[in-house]
Amino acid sequence: MMKKVEIKSTVAVGALFAAALALSACSGMTPTEQRMLSGGAGGAAGGAAIGAMTGGSATTGAILGGAAGTAGGYLYDQSQRR
Repeated sequence: MMKKVEIKSTVAVGALFAAALALSACSGMTPTEQRMLSGGAGGAAGGAAIGAMTGGSATTGAILGGAAGTAGGYLYDQSQRR
């Protein structure tokens, strides 16, 4: 059981690191691109962490969370333009 917890923690930390790295690369992007990337990275990190902690697939959680976060970032950007 301990090995499974260590793997889940590693996946969660890796996802958070990847999100931080992605967020630091926003300098040459439009505001829409920045919001979509930020939403996607945050969603992927959150999805991977939730997937890993609940015993599900961290990969599936990251994919679904990333897609939802990207869509959320786009929708937020469009709402700010009105």
